[in-house]
Amino acid sequence: MKTSFRVGADSRHEQGKGASRRLRRAGKVPAILYGGHGEAQNVVLDHQQLLTLIDNERFYASIINLDLDSQPQPAIVRDVQMHPARNAVVHVDLQRVVENETLKIHLPIHFRGAAQSPGVKTQGGIVHHMIQDVEVSCLPANLPEFLELDLSNMNLNDTLRLSDIPLPAGVTLPQARHGDAPVVTVHAPRVAEVETEAAVAAEGAAAAAAPAAEEAAGSKAAGAKKEEPKKDEAKKDEGKAGAAKKDKK
Repeated sequence: MKTSFRVGADSRHEQGKGASRRLRRAGKVPAILYGGHGEAQNVVLDHQQLLTLIDNERFYASIINLDLDSQPQPAIVRDVQMHPARNAVVHVDLQRVVENETLKIHLPIHFRGAAQSPGVKTQGGIVHHMIQDVEVSCLPANLPEFLELDLSNMNLNDTLRLSDIPLPAGVTLPQARHGDAPVVTVHAPRVAEVETEAAVAAEGAAAAAAPAAEEAAGSKAAGAKKEEPKKDEAKKDEGKAGAAKKDKK
């Protein structure tokens, strides 16, 4: 059975939130190991070692050699829980691997040849990935590190599906039983959609500016109406002044 990583681990006897907090302060990570016809077992991992592994996609898609209390135990990583606010591993779920039993694990899909495909190189298309990884089922000895899909022959509007992924001997895709889902497609740039969105945005801006313009025009008209009575009053005052001069004569 091929293993890709070696991870040190110790059995953990203390349980509870308080014990877990003390472990984390000491640079350790609480974890659980289950499956493989054995009882679930609480273990402790080294935090610094985990930080060097969690950014490697192979860590999640490979059989690791868990060196538990100096005894090798093959396992796969089922879940890594991270702290919501800082780069810290909070908890890890591990599953035992048995050599003669089928396992299920998610593998990444590696896409190659996109830049050389006619759909991209000469037809101006854009590659859109709908599935980045897929669950496989196989014996541990047949587990590949990843699956690979060649895009070099794709034309504009072509789609590759699960059935187009080459599978090594002994490897199956359980997901394919529920339908031949699309994995990757090459489509034309959505220029028309972008232009439509820009036109809608411009209309929205114009609609938003219209009430302000109407309000400004209304204010100007109101100001003009206020000035008219003042002009009428001024003419009346001029008439009174002229009448007073005539009386004096």
